[in-house]
Amino acid sequence: MKRYHLFISGKVQGVWYRQSMLQEAIKLGVNGWVRNLSDGRVEAVIEGDEKALEKLISWCHVGPPKAVVSKIDIIEEPAASEFFSFKILY
Repeated sequence: MKRYHLFISGKVQGVWYRQSMLQEAIKLGVNGWVRNLSDGRVEAVIEGDEKALEKLISWCHVGPPKAVVSKIDIIEEPAASEFFSFKILY
């Protein structure tokens, strides 16, 4: 079990990034959350199997069709097993 805190920069708001990430996380069995930040970035905390997290992070570098990801800051955190699903925070 691993956990990462992501800060995704670029054209990532108003392009269905959060909803698309939710669908991808559910497909991969990853738990956590995603939300928009007021500075235009998207923030996410993801937790799960290392291979599934790697696949989700790879997806995050591309995102949905209208997104243009310029950078992702990834911070590894201690896994806490506190999430049982993936959701969008508002």
